[in-house]
This record gives sequence, C-alpha cells and structure tokens, in this order.
Amino acid sequence: MKRLIFATNNRHKLEEVRAALAGRAEVVSLAEAGLEGEIPETADTLEGNAQQKAEWVWARGGDTYDGCFADDTGLEVEALGGAPGVYSARYAGEHCSFDDNIDKLLAALDGEDNRRARFRTAICLIERERGMRFFEGAVEGQILRERYGAGGFGYDPVFMPDRFAVSFAEMPLEVKNRISHRGLAVEKLAAAL
Repeated sequence: MKRLIFATNNRHKLEEVRAALAGRAEVVSLAEAGLEGEIPETADTLEGNAQQKAEWVWARGGDTYDGCFADDTGLEVEALGGAPGVYSARYAGEHCSFDDNIDKLLAALDGEDNRRARFRTAICLIERERGMRFFEGAVEGQILRERYGAGGFGYDPVFMPDRFAVSFAEMPLEVKNRISHRGLAVEKLAAAL
C-alpha cells in the first residue's frame, strides 16, 4: 500500500480523506511526517494553491514517501460573483473562525433570493514515478439562511447540496464523502492510485 503525505493538519479533512482512501493508501498528516512551517497559498486559483502546497511538501521530505498531495477548496456563490472562492478559508480575515466566515457570508447574502452556490476542490498529487497530476470535484447546491447541523466543518452548516433536504453538517460522514466536492476529487485520486 502506498504511503502518501496529505498537506494538512486539519483533523476534519484528514478523517474524510482517510475514510475515502481506506485500503488504498496510508495517509500521513504533515505533523505525522514531521513537517512544520507556513505553507504558501498565494495563487489566485484553487489548482495553483494545491500545487504550491504539494510542491512545498515534496521539497521538504515528501519525496521520501511514495508521494504527497494537497488540496484547496473554495465555495463559489453565484450572487457574489463566485466569492469567496479561493479566499473561502480566510473570507472574514486572516485569523478568522469558521463561524466568522459563515457570519460574513450570511450577511453578504441578506435579502438575496439567488442562493445558488457550489463547492469545488482541486487536488495536486506528486508521485516519484508519475510526476504531478490534478483531480477536481464539484458539488452544486445552495446557501441556507441559517445554520443547520453540528457535523462537518467550514461552511457545511449553511450549504445544502442539490437533491438533498439537509445541510452537509447534518449528513453522516459516509454520505457526505460520497457526494461532496472533496469526496469526488478524492475518488478520482483513489482511482488514479
């Protein structure tokens, strides 16, 4: 089984990805690989940020594993011209919380009837034998007017995917993994491994 470093210490992301790649790859976090430091995220696209992060890991020891991968995810809201997009994690400021981001999003959509949105994830995988490859997943849905559910993380309490009547935060992890943007991108990654 391949051993891959995932460029994250976010335990929620790690749980999702480990569950999705179970039996196909051993996924190691940055901390477990002994990697510390500020990973750059200065690109203006999700793909660019994923590549920056993967290259950072590769240059600092990722090449001692079978490979490494990084993701970047953005929430793209139609009525906001695609915002917050690549800035989703820091929408309310550099050191903001998930709740701060949701508060800013709900305020920006106050009185707006068009609640259409999509989550998009880009993954960059670097392997010794096969070089660099990209995988993408997206899920369409809408932004709810208030928070629902206690699961998930980020914008999950206010995002309801199409064909469902619950938010991501109300779904069991195995259901969310099957239909989510990250789940779809990781499924493509798993198939490529």
